[in-house]
Amino acid sequence: MIQKYPYKDLTWVHAESPTSEEVAALIKEYNLHPLVGEDMLSKFSRPRSERYRDYIYLVLRIPIRSKMPATAKGHTHNAYFIDEKEIDFVIGKNFIVTSEFSVIEPLHNFSKVFETDSILNGSAKAGSAENMRVEGSHAGFIFYYMMKRIYSFMLNDLANMQQSILNVETEIFSGNERHMVEELSNLSRELLDFKQASNTHREVIEAFAPMAGVFFGLDFRQYIEDILKEYAKIHELTTNNRELVNELRDTNDSLLSAKQNEVMKVFTVLAFCTFPLTLIASVFAMRTDYTPIVGQPYDFQIIVGIMITVALSLFGWFRHKKWI
Repeated sequence: MIQKYPYKDLTWVHAESPTSEEVAALIKEYNLHPLVGEDMLSKFSRPRSERYRDYIYLVLRIPIRSKMPATAKGHTHNAYFIDEKEIDFVIGKNFIVTSEFSVIEPLHNFSKVFETDSILNGSAKAGSAENMRVEGSHAGFIFYYMMKRIYSFMLNDLANMQQSILNVETEIFSGNERHMVEELSNLSRELLDFKQASNTHREVIEAFAPMAGVFFGLDFRQYIEDILKEYAKIHELTTNNRELVNELRDTNDSLLSAKQNEVMKVFTVLAFCTFPLTLIASVFAMRTDYTPIVGQPYDFQIIVGIMITVALSLFGWFRHKKWI
């Protein structure tokens, strides 16, 4: 499906799950290279930035945090995963073409704002980077605001992951270490997938910067630097979250080991206490011609008393040695 959003002399063309016929029409209308058309039809293209005569072509992968389907086996009801989605950008002087094969929420939200002109006409509060007035008249600014919206969405996902990590920390120190093993593994997997998907952004944007400087003018470089600053925030928060998860995993493992050691110590003490009792019972159960106490008045009470005395003595000894 192809949708067009005009703004003054600029046009944003958004292709959602485009067909070969729709891509062919875009190639013809905007004089795109056939290889660009092939990449737009592919769901898995290599992230990169390429300069053509009349436009710049970029491919980026966007990590989106999504909730695990309720039917998925082996996952808790609140488990999440990172859905890696691809966006293709074709940026010309007065047009920008975006292509995706599944709905990317920040881009979808951007289309609603773009239609009302609330981003590009500077109607919002002055001084806000998200709502900066456009002083130029080329499509590079549309790309800038798209990336600001996408990175803002990614930062929000990372903030939600950070909150999940803090919730796990609370559960760990509330005595739920065993149940937090799976939660920590899920969070670690999310952050790893998020990092792998976002790591290519710096290389692509840095390659795009000199191309954009020549194509749109040197004044546009400050906008690219602003995008890189937003990416730096994402990279730093991802790194911090991973370090926090690793520290919590070590802490959780230590608490689990300590708890298991306590359980093993209790079982060991019980074994030492019951072994002498079992031995005494076995001795008096032997069928011999003469067994002391057995057959005498109150023999059962005497034997039980001996066993209780031995058990209490061992228990007192263990308490004295602070083994229990």
